[in-house]
Amino acid sequence: MANDHILIVDDDPQITSFLKRYLEKQGCDVSCAGDGTAMDSILAQTAVDLILLDIGLPGRNGFDITRELRVNSNIPIIVLSGRDEIFDRVVGLEFGADDYITKPFEAREVLARIRTVLRRTRSDHNPPDQEGSGMPLIKFGDWVLNLNERTLTTKGAHHSTPLTTTEFEVLQAFVSNPHMVFSRDQLLDKARGRETIVGDRTIDVHVMRLRKKIEPDPSAPTYIKTIHGIGYCFASNVSKTGSRPA
Repeated sequence: MANDHILIVDDDPQITSFLKRYLEKQGCDVSCAGDGTAMDSILAQTAVDLILLDIGLPGRNGFDITRELRVNSNIPIIVLSGRDEIFDRVVGLEFGADDYITKPFEAREVLARIRTVLRRTRSDHNPPDQEGSGMPLIKFGDWVLNLNERTLTTKGAHHSTPLTTTEFEVLQAFVSNPHMVFSRDQLLDKARGRETIVGDRTIDVHVMRLRKKIEPDPSAPTYIKTIHGIGYCFASNVSKTGSRPA
């Protein structure tokens, strides 16, 4: 946890000062911003490991900011909200947030959520080696999922397709087990564990986001099929090859 840089984006100075003092005592570097413009300025000048983002910001709200960040960034985002409503939680996840915390909150809860999200992020960038040849490349259709670099690319693309931590883990579960039917609970267990479940339908949000990114026609998916009454199945064949040597 030491030296992780946390960016708090909230227009309530009492919340930002309280969290800043607490997180700095835990060994974090902390920056604060009161709106999206100030956040953009900080992100342009320094690297940030995680953003605590209030939904109810003046101007661009937290949902809009999350959606904008997800266009070209996988930086972990935990959204903060004064409303404990499932709609807000689902929208936050749909737009690409990694977790959701309702105000008022305990500082220890915030710290625990940060640690959980950062632990997943670290594992993203430090996957274990396999058999001395690195993690495999998994190919399906025109897509290539690189388990070593945690990237998803397609033929002719100059850049990888941005995926959140949970989206990547859900897709990895699918392509590692093609034609296997998963229940929603099984996918949640594989992707996130049980620390941050916000409802039984949470996985539907992540599947919907994945379909928008990988399916030729998300309304008629050919890769991720819905198995009514059970869950989902990855219906495409895949091939695996070794990545660059470890």
